[in-house]
Amino acid sequence: MYAGTAGSAQEVVVDDYLPKRRIFQVEGVNDGKPVHCSILREMSFEDGQLVESTLNYFAQADDGTVYYFGELVDMYQNGVVTSHEGSWLVGGPEDSDPSATATSARPFVFMPATPEKADVFKPEDLLPVVDETAQVVDTHQTRAVPAGQYQDVIQVLESSELDTATENKWYAPGVGAISIAAQDEQLDLIASTLRSP
Repeated sequence: MYAGTAGSAQEVVVDDYLPKRRIFQVEGVNDGKPVHCSILREMSFEDGQLVESTLNYFAQADDGTVYYFGELVDMYQNGVVTSHEGSWLVGGPEDSDPSATATSARPFVFMPATPEKADVFKPEDLLPVVDETAQVVDTHQTRAVPAGQYQDVIQVLESSELDTATENKWYAPGVGAISIAAQDEQLDLIASTLRSP
């Protein structure tokens, strides 16, 4: 769970891994064999109101690289879904998915197995729907957030061709993102069941 601000609003983000998995079987991916992806649900609240709920699909390769297989986005206004903007999936949507979901032929690297300073990778590369470039700014940091103090933290700078704003994220081993800082947003991890500092 994260807490902070988004513009003038108080923001809370709740992440949880769902017990089920989604299977992706796409020609040219994993030699055509099924990939069982973990599902991370991310729910964002501003001033107590749900504004976004996203299902993210991840798989980790044998070498440790984490791949991103897509996301299904529900944008909310006054408790009603108003948009699925930014939704995309490897292999495209199924009948139960929003029809506007974009199709990617392949997954993208969300996090290298052993990220090193100055590494550059693209967690999202599907213009004009989504685009994200990540650059490792630093490694082996120590960073304190309300959830605790973490070691071996890496700092990643994210940018996009779809937006002039950039975002810094700090990742801790076994936990994921522990801090996010952008021009109009600041979020810090306040509690996690994944791993203690």
